Amino acid sequence: MIQVFGHLAPDTDATGSAIVWSWYLNEIKGTPATPKLLGEPNTEATFVLAQWGFDKPEIIADVTAGDDVVIVDTNNPAELPPSINDANIMEIIDHHMLVGGLKTKAPINITVRPVACTATIIASLMGDDLARAPREIKGMMLSCIISDTLEFRSPTTTDVDRACAESLASDLGIDIAALAADMFAAKSDVSAFSDAELLRMDSKKFEFGGKGFRISVLETTSPAIVLDRKASLMDTMGSVASEDSVDQVLLFVVDILNEEATLLIPNDLVKTIAEKSFGVTVSGDTVVLPGVVSRKKQIIPSLKV
Repeated sequence: MIQVFGHLAPDTDATGSAIVWSWYLNEIKGTPATPKLLGEPNTEATFVLAQWGFDKPEIIADVTAGDDVVIVDTNNPAELPPSINDANIMEIIDHHMLVGGLKTKAPINITVRPVACTATIIASLMGDDLARAPREIKGMMLSCIISDTLEFRSPTTTDVDRACAESLASDLGIDIAALAADMFAAKSDVSAFSDAELLRMDSKKFEFGGKGFRISVLETTSPAIVLDRKASLMDTMGSVASEDSVDQVLLFVVDILNEEATLLIPNDLVKTIAEKSFGVTVSGDTVVLPGVVSRKKQIIPSLKV
């Protein structure tokens, strides 16, 4: 049985693409496969699972030597099970930059394309077989694209993503704006999460300038809900950084509707990073970054110490 999974702290695309590709392997290719998660899905992914009638996939902490696996929505070993290189990696489908470090037992299919969403790539790989997908699979794919493109607001959005989403929506009779509004409302409900959980919820580890960082992005239609907690969030950054073996946590609160990010400024290091990276002047414990919504395309490439 092939295990299909995405990255740690699973979002909608990591969750949904694992489900969709497992369906394709099972139903079209006749290859037994099952989706897995590497942690609890975020609130938007949880909403999408319920929206399309899927049970939450089993959460796994690791893989064992010889396990057959397919990786979706990442190629970064830091976002994968600790023993990933002991497993039999059979395929990788992703839309992120290559970081290196994965080892395979034999030549495999690797599909990495510069689009906004893994589900967009999967739709292309399915080709004519996409027409055989049931409504819930198509709905999951549409939800993934809406999520990763922020309903086409993200600069990572390509014409391929938009065309795929619009085709799926037309086929399903779904209003994209209405589905997006429900998804983003679910994503914005973070009341049940602790400060540490929020800082890790949608985050990735990166190194630059000789330092390690956990770069956290919270996408929301209600930024005030998160920013009202800024004092406690900044107080918690130190313990999270220590526990996760990084020098600093950077938290960007992305306002989906106004298409801007607010960066919390807990200390002089982050103040310096904000000013050098984004050309702003910081005078308090937050700074607004107009037009910044994408970690992959706008935040990561800009960061300087």
